[in-house]
Amino acid sequence: MSLDVSPDLLAAAECGEVDDAAFVDCVRGSLPYAWTVVSSVAGAGPVPGSPTVHEVPPPSEAERGQLLRALASDAIRGGLERHFGVRLAFQNCHKVAAFSPEGLADRDADTYAAFVSPRGQLLNQSPELRDC
Repeated sequence: MSLDVSPDLLAAAECGEVDDAAFVDCVRGSLPYAWTVVSSVAGAGPVPGSPTVHEVPPPSEAERGQLLRALASDAIRGGLERHFGVRLAFQNCHKVAAFSPEGLADRDADTYAAFVSPRGQLLNQSPELRDC
């Protein structure tokens, strides 16, 4: 299970849409390692032309799983992007970058495209990351 959903939040979801603040609070409490990583890159305030990148492998498989769940889920990733006002990019089970949305239209466009490209993924491979 990805998130620890309180009975109140589940009841709210069963009745209709849930606001982002409640959803993001659930993510923060359920995936603390992922929250720390994303908030560190997003909280650094990426400005156009200089994305912020986290490249430290998680200390354990549990933390790696949190990061994978957070960034592989469209809903969780989208909630984090809206909350922090960034565009997230992800490679190799631990390499997370935050881009300024304004920069994606100009100065960061090439950097972002290179980061999320097949070439970028291949260039970031190494034997020690094979099982991540």
